[in-house]
Amino acid sequence: MDMKRMNGGSLRAAGYDERARRLVVELTSGTFEYSGVPGEVWRRFSTATSPWSYFRDNIEEEYTARRTR
Repeated sequence: MDMKRMNGGSLRAAGYDERARRLVVELTSGTFEYSGVPGEVWRRFSTATSPWSYFRDNIEEEYTARRTR
């Protein structure tokens, strides 16, 4: 999975596996995997003017995370 570097808040990078609908987010506190994330959510997150705000408002509270690192 290709990771896209992201800035803002605690974000460091994020990547998305469309087939598995899996989002991986690298934060300063660790790396987390979110499953069942639609492609449209990834598209909006990866192109947001404020990805940290989008993450907190639309991903962090909506999808279950599993810490991978």
